[in-house]
Amino acid sequence: MKKIRNVAIIAHVDHGKTTLVDALLDQSGIFSSHQQHVEQVMDSNDLERERGITILSKNTAVNYLDYRINIVDTPGHADFGGEVERVLKMVDGVILIVDAFDGPMPQTRFVLHKTLEKKLKPIVIINKIDRPNARPKEVLDLVYDLFIELDATDEQIDFPVLYASARDGAAFYDLPDEITPELLEKGTIEPVFKTIVDTIPEPKGDKDAPFQMLISNIDYDSYIGRIAIGKIENGSIKAKQNISVVNYHHADKIINGKISSLMRFEGLGKKEISSADAGEIIAISGIEELAIGDTLCDSENPVALPFVKIDEPTIAMTFAVNDSPFAGTEGQFVTSRHLRNRLKREIFTNISMQMEETGSTEQFVMKGRGELHISILIETMRREGYEFQVSKPQVIAKRIDGKLMEPEELVMIDVPEEYMGSVIEKMSERKATITKMAPPERGYARLEFKIPARGLIGYRSEFLTDTKGNGIINSIIDGYTPWKGDIDSRNHGVLIAYETGTAITYGMYNAQERGDLFIEPGEKVYQGQIVGQTMKKDDVTVNVCKKKQQTNIRAAGSDDALKLTPAIKMSLEQYLEFIADDEWIEITPKNIRIRKKILDHHQRLRSMAKAKPE
Repeated sequence: MKKIRNVAIIAHVDHGKTTLVDALLDQSGIFSSHQQHVEQVMDSNDLERERGITILSKNTAVNYLDYRINIVDTPGHADFGGEVERVLKMVDGVILIVDAFDGPMPQTRFVLHKTLEKKLKPIVIINKIDRPNARPKEVLDLVYDLFIELDATDEQIDFPVLYASARDGAAFYDLPDEITPELLEKGTIEPVFKTIVDTIPEPKGDKDAPFQMLISNIDYDSYIGRIAIGKIENGSIKAKQNISVVNYHHADKIINGKISSLMRFEGLGKKEISSADAGEIIAISGIEELAIGDTLCDSENPVALPFVKIDEPTIAMTFAVNDSPFAGTEGQFVTSRHLRNRLKREIFTNISMQMEETGSTEQFVMKGRGELHISILIETMRREGYEFQVSKPQVIAKRIDGKLMEPEELVMIDVPEEYMGSVIEKMSERKATITKMAPPERGYARLEFKIPARGLIGYRSEFLTDTKGNGIINSIIDGYTPWKGDIDSRNHGVLIAYETGTAITYGMYNAQERGDLFIEPGEKVYQGQIVGQTMKKDDVTVNVCKKKQQTNIRAAGSDDALKLTPAIKMSLEQYLEFIADDEWIEITPKNIRIRKKILDHHQRLRSMAKAKPE
């Protein structure tokens, strides 16, 4: 145990966690010559690579001198905070990375708060010191302010500081006077290794006590099945040993089983071992009925370990079987049984997410920490061949001391000075209150707001338009606030297809006079599908399938004169922000469409007439 160090890398999104792990792996010599210079090697999931964010926490291990360093790379986005919270149970210290220009951001506050609560030892790395306009000294002062604000102990505030360019694999004990390409090229990541060994305490635990290990993560292998990952808290374990599993939710539910393989992490893979002692992070296979939070124990002394309390979900969305006219034509898994089984499987490993049955066998409610949290699930299922539809995200309100409360977010906005007025005006319309306003530096101002979580739904794309793509917005759930009343989030109506058919240039040309289209000529559409947006608040039904009346006399080139404005293409997240309560997003492996819940034009009008107050 004296030669083991267990450390997590934590930071706000895009501050350089995964890049630092790349450098640690690269310089520890675990890559063979043909594997050198693999970037973002820990982000193995396709969605992680495409979006440039870490979604799932991952384990690796390197050797430094005669020490074994177990490293956990964690997500930086606030929606995946559940991943961060549970892996902190496996480690004895953290490396907090802060961007030398951005400084502490909302997620920095969140992960640091969780770290300090668990009395873990922090190391601070000011990263990206080679960034233009980097301000490492100011950022370090802001980090100290954040530690004080979060009631850190004197021992926690006395943290070691390193300065780094993780991308160049260079770290320094002191801030260099001048940061040049030559200096970075000569630099190594050695100071990080040495500081981990000198600062992070060895794991605690009694290797002579009965075996206990909390399952902090679950992996899956198509050959060996479910793999439990965690740190051995007490005792020791051998391959092929009989063990017991105590269920997290029901302590009296004990399953007995036998370990088929015992592994530890080695670089990018796992290596089979014959035994392991307290303090080691290991992976165990052979028992299928496992869940995160369960405890693996000695068969003769099955005692559960306490599990971390995960923050409650704040957003709910309905997942339903696709019932559009195109249902079943593009997906492989289309039935309610397929949908239910897949959602059930998700909540096994994604413990921040919850699933609720509804009165219908065709619909299920999924609850998560934010829109991105649930949209990653939607996109993953789409790629796996599932076809379904989802509703507009709704915030989860709750009663506290008889008062109706709703989730509140802390929002940090960096915006060019000229757009400050527009941002403040839009945020106040959405019931936000400004809490901090830093004087503009280098043309940018930093604004902080508290806003009801539902006030942010639909705002991010509007924010990018208002700031011409130059604004940066970050947010994190920051408790609950009394219900703030109605918030008008969509200030425009939609164009709805009148009939099922193929979109024709002639019909689309007439329709675009009423608004902006989302479709291209030749696309198949159905009655009730949303094909565009209007500038006014009213919905408009248009016939994009309408053909020009044929006559005997035709002017040469008259159809060529019909010029269509390029279609607006939106991402899944933008669609989630765009839709209203009476609309669905139809998800298939080939397409993402939006539609009205009531497709028939006349039925929809009757329903609206009934819904209007007298």
